[in-house]
Amino acid sequence: MTDTIVAAATPAGRGGIAIVRVSGPAAPQIGVELLGQLPAPRYATGAKFRDGSGAAIDDGLALYFPAPHSYTGEHVLELHGHGGPVLVEALIRRLLELGARRAAPGEFTQRAYLNGKLDLAQAEAVADLIDAASDAAARAALRSLAGEFSDRVHALSQTLGELRAHVEAAIDFADDDIDVLSDDSLRARLASAATQLAALRSAGRQGRLLTEGMTVVIAGRPNAGKSSLLNRLAGHEAAIVSATPGTTRDLLRERILLDGLPLHVLDTAGLRSAGDDIEAEGIRRARAAMAAADRILFVIDAAADPHAAAYLDERARLPASVPVTLVFNKIDLAGSDGARSASGAGGAGGDRADGVAVIRLSALTGAGFDSLASHLKSCIGFEAGATDALSARGRHLEALTRVDAHLEQAARQLAARHAPELVAEDLRRAQLELGEIVGSESSDELLGRIFSRFCIGK
Repeated sequence: MTDTIVAAATPAGRGGIAIVRVSGPAAPQIGVELLGQLPAPRYATGAKFRDGSGAAIDDGLALYFPAPHSYTGEHVLELHGHGGPVLVEALIRRLLELGARRAAPGEFTQRAYLNGKLDLAQAEAVADLIDAASDAAARAALRSLAGEFSDRVHALSQTLGELRAHVEAAIDFADDDIDVLSDDSLRARLASAATQLAALRSAGRQGRLLTEGMTVVIAGRPNAGKSSLLNRLAGHEAAIVSATPGTTRDLLRERILLDGLPLHVLDTAGLRSAGDDIEAEGIRRARAAMAAADRILFVIDAAADPHAAAYLDERARLPASVPVTLVFNKIDLAGSDGARSASGAGGAGGDRADGVAVIRLSALTGAGFDSLASHLKSCIGFEAGATDALSARGRHLEALTRVDAHLEQAARQLAARHAPELVAEDLRRAQLELGEIVGSESSDELLGRIFSRFCIGK
């Protein structure tokens, strides 16, 4: 990387302070041209930022971090000035005149990765930390940024490497009649690696839930209490509640924290024969949202429909791949036996009707709401207060799933005493999957996809 990049490292808009960051080989010379002299390394120095004629653009602080002791591993110049958009853009234009170019999204962190300052999992944790929506998510991201996730991946890879070396040594010395596949200690070590992997996957799943959460769609017939349920979940009047059918005609979206679990909740138009084109479009959007959800909360009016006829009528049109929870609402109006049918289902939270979970509550009074909250967390395997969570992405968990498949295959090969070459190959493939997580095995296409999602200036 021979070019020098520049971007604002603070959000756009008015603020007390704005930071503009420069990284690359030309940063020292740019500092001299802009400031008159280069600040002493790692000391905040008062300076005037000057344009080409010598007039001041702004007055602030300058910090210089010589390579390789900087975030990117390159020469870095940070300019802290007043947080006015006009001042920030004027300063960036001056830096462009001096030879820098505007940075692409995530390019500073990408350079940190390419220069060995961070591995790929740590680089992704930077974005997760910025996007953290709760204290728990921030703690999980910090642990991954500090290298805990990567260290555990490397430790597992080292364990598999040692096992593979043992198997391959036996292959090389096959003439010595060493039956490596009958070695009980090898099976025990492979089982220990599988346990190590299971703990890592669990910590990663919790971290991903903290970051990405769960998408829940509230569906059902008009006036079942869908909007009231959204308001109860959100803790405020997010949706208009009315006795008039069809009040909700478009998707209403709320992001909610449920004991640290981010929920993306969508309230939808009531499912029925459309009365006009606008209502028909709302119902079409409702069906599209259900198809993309992690779970559907199908709301039933427990007083008017105790046998869940609305759900039974709609069931064939619901997406088969998305799990459904029947929510019998208005139990305050239905009485104690208001939702005891539904194909033989009981009515308590967590009961099931034909494989479908059943929750009974009142969105108006809040009765039964704790059961719904516990149900949603258990559906996705979320543990409130988990202390071992590590920030992880979907691609990390997918790679760990493939590692698990390779280890299971290797265990089967050992049990059946098949050729040791097959065992060694499964261990090799498992190591390659682990390498992709931290970036020791990665493609340009993967890097481009990851860093393009970062904000500019990071």
